[in-house]
Amino acid sequence: MTTIALCQIPVSPDPAVNLERAREALAKAAGADLAIFPEATLTRYGRRITDLAEPLDGPFVSGLAEAAREHGTAVIAGVFGPGDRPGRVRNTAVALDASGELRGAYHKIHLFDSFGAKESELVTPGAEPVVVELAGLRVGLVTCYDVRFPELTRALVDQGAELFAVIAAWGSGPLKEDHWVTLVRARALENTMWTAAVGQAPNPAESSDGFGVGRSLLVDPLGVVRADLGSAPGVQVVELDPEATAAARTTLPCLEHRVLGVNRS
Repeated sequence: MTTIALCQIPVSPDPAVNLERAREALAKAAGADLAIFPEATLTRYGRRITDLAEPLDGPFVSGLAEAAREHGTAVIAGVFGPGDRPGRVRNTAVALDASGELRGAYHKIHLFDSFGAKESELVTPGAEPVVVELAGLRVGLVTCYDVRFPELTRALVDQGAELFAVIAAWGSGPLKEDHWVTLVRARALENTMWTAAVGQAPNPAESSDGFGVGRSLLVDPLGVVRADLGSAPGVQVVELDPEATAAARTTLPCLEHRVLGVNRS
C-alpha cells in the first residue's frame, strides 16, 4: 500500500502564508508517503503571478523541500516559474521526494483559455508529458485544464505511469463541479488508473476570482470515488492498493484492446 495525503488548502495571494499552510498540512499528513497540494499553491491566479514567480531553487520550493525532509513525505505542488520572456511565467507542478530532492517538474501544456479566462496571456505553455519516480510509484503529472484532454493521460500511461496526480485551481460556475468530478473519474476509468486529484479549497477572502471549489478526490481504477473532501479545507490520508489496478485490468483490459492508427477518412 502507498499512503497519499490529499492536501486541500485555501490559497492566499501571499506566498509566505501559503508556505505556512503547506507546512501545517504536512504535519497533519504525518506518516503519508506522498502529499499532493493544489495548482498555484505558490500564489492565487492574477497578474501578480508575473511578479511573484520564482525559480525552482527559490524560497518557496526550498521551503517545501525543507518540510518534505522534516516529515519524510514526498510532495507535489503547483508553483509559477519564469516564462520564456519578461511578463510571462510557467505554470509548474514540482515533485519533491521525501529527502526534499527535486525529482521532476511539469509545465502545464493546456492553458485555460475558456469560460472567459485567458491563461495564455500570462503563461508560457509546456510541451512534454512528465512521469516522475516518487514514493515508490511512477506518477503522471496533470494540471487542471489538462484533465479535459484524454490524450495527455494516455501518453502518461504509455510512459509507464502508475498513478495520475491531478492538481487544480478549478474555477467555480454552473456545472463546473460536475465537470471536475466527471472528468477525473473518466480519466481514471478509461486508463484503469488510480487518480488522486487535489484542488484549492474555496478562500472566502479571495472569492471574487472564482478559483477553488475543493472536491479533492481519490478515484480507483474502475472509476469509483474512494474519497471526496467536499468544499472545506482539509487533509485526508488515503491508501492506494496496486493490486486493485491489476484486478481492474484483468476485468477490463481496455488498454490491451486499443486500436492505434484508426483511419479517420
